[in-house]
Amino acid sequence: MGIFGKDRDLNRAPDRVELCVDASAMGMKVEDVHVRLDNFLQQHLSWRSRSSIQRLVKDGWLYVDAATPDHPQGSGELLQETRPGRKLKHGSRVVVIIPPELRLPGPSGETFELDVLYEDEACIAVDKPPLLPVHPSGRHVSDTLIQRVHARHPELLERGRAPRLCHRLDRETSGIVLVAKEPRFHPELSRQFEDREVEKEYLAVVRGVPEADSGSIEMPIGPARASAVRLKMAVQADGLPSRTDWRVVERRAAHALLAVQLFTGRQHQIRVHLEAIGHPIVGDKLYGYHESYFQRSVEGSLTEEDWAVLELPRQALHNHRLVFRSPATRERVEVVAPLPHDLADFLAAH
Repeated sequence: MGIFGKDRDLNRAPDRVELCVDASAMGMKVEDVHVRLDNFLQQHLSWRSRSSIQRLVKDGWLYVDAATPDHPQGSGELLQETRPGRKLKHGSRVVVIIPPELRLPGPSGETFELDVLYEDEACIAVDKPPLLPVHPSGRHVSDTLIQRVHARHPELLERGRAPRLCHRLDRETSGIVLVAKEPRFHPELSRQFEDREVEKEYLAVVRGVPEADSGSIEMPIGPARASAVRLKMAVQADGLPSRTDWRVVERRAAHALLAVQLFTGRQHQIRVHLEAIGHPIVGDKLYGYHESYFQRSVEGSLTEEDWAVLELPRQALHNHRLVFRSPATRERVEVVAPLPHDLADFLAAH
């Protein structure tokens, strides 16, 4: 990435946002992509108004690596762009430098809540509410889970020992997130996740009611090649080995609450596996429904009819139980986050 740096610390609000024009994410054919720069930025920088984005471009804070027919993925050279109406094609890379005065700080500890489930010298486990991002991104810069943790421990930031995420959850998924309170504890906690020493159990509200009381899904997972959405995964014969165990916690007329245990950590594993056995997660816009729901959600164009089909404004997945060993005490720690109100109310009403 040259002068802009190869990697960014996802635990801090960004001083730049790096984007790429992707036809599949936009639900378009490659040859049909001719999007204005300001319109493209509006989709990805929702925390800024259209007029402020145009000012950002005109003031010289934008750099573009333009895709051309000869170089469909761009030439590799980033050039300053000051025209809001500049047309972008599939493969164009855009780097937004956020002016210093707009680099938003983390939230105030007195204003933003943080539901702490466990804390010791080494780590803190919190119950993430649905729709809260775990770290800053182009769409969500100021209020994120890691910034709420930073606000809780300003003394660590002052000493240059910022708390760091040990794993992530999708924005729509609720439940337990484990954070290392200081960088020196992060490698050991991350290693436990990588070596599959951490026990993880999720709760999922699914469509349909399984006949069996429990089961094990062992199906390989890989990229969904037939999908127009680049990040989508699917059961693939040549995918990576994956195992998910499930058991029924509660049966309703047309839905069920499942407890799901992960033995591997593939991208979207629970969502892919539950869809594969015919019981997709309620509200999951990418799995179990036509993927056009996901595309319209990205565009912000879901209709009332769409929401009625989806039934919930988020995917009904909750990280319920986490078991790990604390680097501070060397003791086994079990953390449990109860089923959140939105999912409990949904089950009660159905």
